[in-house]
Amino acid sequence: MAPRILLARHGQTEWSLSGRHTGRTDVPLLDTGRRAAKLLGERLHRAPFDGLAGAEVRTSPLVRASETCELAGFGDRAEPWDVLMEWDYGAYEGLTQDQIQAGRPGWFIWRDGVPEGETLDQLARRADAVVEWARSADRDVLVFGHGHILRALAARWLGHDVSFAARLKLDPTSLSVLGWAYGETAIERWNDVGHLTGQHAQVR
Repeated sequence: MAPRILLARHGQTEWSLSGRHTGRTDVPLLDTGRRAAKLLGERLHRAPFDGLAGAEVRTSPLVRASETCELAGFGDRAEPWDVLMEWDYGAYEGLTQDQIQAGRPGWFIWRDGVPEGETLDQLARRADAVVEWARSADRDVLVFGHGHILRALAARWLGHDVSFAARLKLDPTSLSVLGWAYGETAIERWNDVGHLTGQHAQVR
């Protein structure tokens, strides 16, 4: 079996709802985020996933991701991994895009990066570490993480520069699957929130 990466973004928080850059600040889930995490778990324990019995599970240690993992029913199988922590936004931690652009017109995070934080190259190296781990054995992996690191991970899985992540929108409590097509890395499913709307499309 060619290994796949299943990506679960954490549930909604007060900061994600308001658009604040949430890197290493340990913001808890909102009640809506907790309910969504349970719905995600119910989906992953039904066909065609059936609980992903053979998959390895890892989670960011930050509470919004680890609690999503726990509520989804994978806490007892998950290994915390610092590599899955969100981008360190440095001086821009807690700020919205509008607040940043007020002092830096035209700023674009996937091109310009962040001052006093993690560089784009450092983010790419972390994403590459996850790709290397995922491809190290013939089994699927499930990771619980954050919007920007998971988007960076998808870009690197596809062999693109990390800046390609700008084109990959990712909502809270979404499910994505990175796999293969014709022997090449591919996106099987992206930003799927069908478990929140009741529309459960099949993933082969």
